[in-house]
Amino acid sequence: MKRELESLVSQMHMGGITYAEAVREFKKRFILEILASHRGNQCKAAKELGMHRNTLSRTLEELGVDPAQARLSLKRPPRSARLQIEQKQVGQSS
Repeated sequence: MKRELESLVSQMHMGGITYAEAVREFKKRFILEILASHRGNQCKAAKELGMHRNTLSRTLEELGVDPAQARLSLKRPPRSARLQIEQKQVGQSS
């Protein structure tokens, strides 16, 4: 993992990404990952992140993340879409 991080940092530096942009993007992705692991539950995510729920809410706002959008992305696709995926998987395994 350390090697991957070093490579990513090097790529970001060569790509002209500023420190502030890199920190913002890391923070956003890290928080979204934790939020997803708790199925959008901000109280549980905030506890794992070691911050108050209001601080998490404020941070999400600063990062331009709509908590409702984060929750929507966690929902299962409609039944029709799941059936199509299942049919494709069955067709590939034949």
